[in-house]
Formats: sequence, C-alpha cells, structure tokens
Amino acid sequence: MYDLSGKRIVVTGGVTGIGGAASRALAEAGAMLLAQYWSGGPELAAFEEAGIATIKLDLTTPGAAEEVMRQAMARLGGLDVLINNAGGMVERRNLVDFDDALYDQVLDLNVRQLFACCRAAAQLMQKQGHGNIINVTSIAAKGGGSAGSSVYAGTKGFVSAFTKTMAKELAGDGIRVNAVSPGTIHTAFHDRHSTADKLEATRRTIPMQRLGVAEDCAGTFVYLASDKASGYVTGQVIEVNGGQLMA
Repeated sequence: MYDLSGKRIVVTGGVTGIGGAASRALAEAGAMLLAQYWSGGPELAAFEEAGIATIKLDLTTPGAAEEVMRQAMARLGGLDVLINNAGGMVERRNLVDFDDALYDQVLDLNVRQLFACCRAAAQLMQKQGHGNIINVTSIAAKGGGSAGSSVYAGTKGFVSAFTKTMAKELAGDGIRVNAVSPGTIHTAFHDRHSTADKLEATRRTIPMQRLGVAEDCAGTFVYLASDKASGYVTGQVIEVNGGQLMA
C-alpha cells in the first residue's frame, strides 16, 4: 500500500527540516525525488548518496516555479506529486512594527511562490490526466500564531483555504489536493524564531508532552502520496501535532 515505486515527486524546501524528512521517507518508499532548496549544508551529501536529486533555486524569483516543472520533466520524466513545503516566518515582528518590505517578503515566501508552483504543476498534471498536490500549512492557520507571527499565520490560513478550493476545482482532472498541518515541530525554524522558554511552555500544553520532530510528519506525506492508501482523500488538512490542536 505504501510502495511508491515509479512515483515522480518534487518537494520544495525538500532538503532540511520537515521537507528533508519527507524527502527521505518518500525515497525509502521507492519514489523518484527532486528536492528543491535554497540553503542547505551537510544534508546534500547524504541526499546524493541516497540518489535524491536536488536543485538550488530561489522560489521567490520570477519563473522559478516553471523552472521546477522543467527540471521535473528533464530529471524525473514527469511529475506525479508536488509537495509544497517551502516557506518561513522570516522574523518575528509585532503588527505595529511590521513594514511593507517585510510584509512582501513573508507573502512572497509563503503565498506567491506556493501559488505559482501549484498553478504550474496543475497545468502539467491536467495534460497528464492525473496528479497529486500536497501543501504544507500550519497549526497557526486554525488557532492563530503566537506574538510576532500574525502575517505568517495569515499566510498559512490562505494555504489551508486555497488547498480546499483547488481540490474542488481539480478533482475532475484526476488531481487530488491536500495539506499537512504540523504543530510545534522542533526544527531550525523554531531555533531561529522561538526561545527555549517559549518552547517549553508550549510542550507543557501538548497532551503527548513533547514537541514534534521532523520525522513525525514524514509518514503523513507518504500516506498522501500513495494512491492506494489515500486515493479517496482530497481537500483535507491533516493535523500532525501530538494533540496540541483537536478540531
């Protein structure tokens, strides 16, 4: 059921953090992977050893989404699954101090590039007559983010609603669209944007009494990428949060 042999998958932000864990799990399940990244380190050597192709590309630049699709066609021979994981908060800043330049940065990173990748992938998948798009949203899309993350949380609300609307539009083309919504997953994201005290306070609110790690999300991507396992699942936002949010 979870054998992904022959599946051609692109993962944006696919080398580090949640995206990196997803790429490794999908490759272990037999998929052919192309992992986009903009910043990476020692993980790249491990990806090469595992046979996972990578592409360094700034998705916020014009034409980047179309280039990802061209690379998928050239290096994978097509595209069956697109996982839109790339995104970020940029920095914590309270609303009253938020300027237009930072606003544009956050929207470029979390909305515009994801929209462009979804559009380019959908155009390709419509020609194929099948496809699968998996977006990454956040627990903040439902409950709001903590102080200093209002615009980031708003962009994730967009991702969740956009996912559901795309699922309705594209179902007739044989394209499924879902989203994974991580809770507080302790990756470099929180090393940059959250203090140890804040993370500990959050941990105490989680029924499972621990923060997540990137690998906790990986199985959900494998499930959604498998037509045998999730072929009747579309328009869903799957929460992965240790019980932090139950809704």
